[in-house]
Amino acid sequence: MLFSSVTLAFAVLGDSIAYGQGAARPADTVGARLAADLATAGITTDCRVFAVPGARSQALHSQTRSAAAWRPGLALIIIGANDLTHFVPPQQAAASLGDAVRTLRGAGAEVVVAPAPDLSVVPWVPPQTRLLVRAASAAMRQAQTRAAVDAGARVADIEVGSADAFAVDASLFSGDRFHPSSAGYAVIAEALAPAVRAAAAAALAGRAG
Repeated sequence: MLFSSVTLAFAVLGDSIAYGQGAARPADTVGARLAADLATAGITTDCRVFAVPGARSQALHSQTRSAAAWRPGLALIIIGANDLTHFVPPQQAAASLGDAVRTLRGAGAEVVVAPAPDLSVVPWVPPQTRLLVRAASAAMRQAQTRAAVDAGARVADIEVGSADAFAVDASLFSGDRFHPSSAGYAVIAEALAPAVRAAAAAALAGRAG
């Protein structure tokens, strides 16, 4: 089904990955890549980025307040990496995420959440701590997933099909060896695309109904 006559407001919230830090060009960021993917499906979007580099989950409160005032039909939240690096307890981070999803759902948006990545694949993580970091990342994702689903979001775990790629291909990281490169953002956007397409279609079908 094509929706070429409708422009869907698409809000991107979260941290530096949602913002696109490390990408060589604006067109290489997650939001831009997903907007382009939706366009190929006949869904025109107006994509606005509310994400802030360095944000933790508690910062979603101000982001969602701004985004909700814009009344998006579709919202993507990518969050969790900075909660991990700052040792924020998973349940605390998840509670903030759940509140953010409820705010956006209350504003009429279909919401997709990408929870914390597996930071054990980051090049500068010492090999002797990788198992611990992997376990902490998994615990954060599990808490976030429960909170997001309970609040009414779709969850697209970017670890499915992407963690292995980042673990073996250093070119997927930018020069700081932490944020994705343009190639890394392509991998992330591909992992997110099915959930974002489904959410966009649901948002437009809801309007039509």
